[in-house]
Amino acid sequence: MKFCLIVDDSDVIRKVAHKIIESAGFIALEAPSAEEALELCRKSIPDMILLDWQLPGMSAMDFLCELHQLPASQFPQILYAVTEADPQDLSRAYRAGIRNHILKPFSRLNLEPAIAELAKSVEVYA
Repeated sequence: MKFCLIVDDSDVIRKVAHKIIESAGFIALEAPSAEEALELCRKSIPDMILLDWQLPGMSAMDFLCELHQLPASQFPQILYAVTEADPQDLSRAYRAGIRNHILKPFSRLNLEPAIAELAKSVEVYA
């Protein structure tokens, strides 16, 4: 089964995303910070990550840099969740490995298609 990590400091956002992502066929895990997400990734690289752009402590960009340092057969598909579409920030994020972005607040109507699009690229290992 495919595994998605939800990284957001908002309990509400994580819970909403969790329900939507599980309904899309993923096992969803949650992390309230980049540090906690990185610890989970050290144990097992997820197939997909829903990553909030503004996190307490370690920034999303620092998280992406650290994620690239982990040994993995495949870099996860990353959906970057932003509250504003700042072109400079998005450009840096795409260069750092995100595959797509979504504006917050999101709903099932815009998160499901974004997840479905990225899921096409996820390889499931037996």
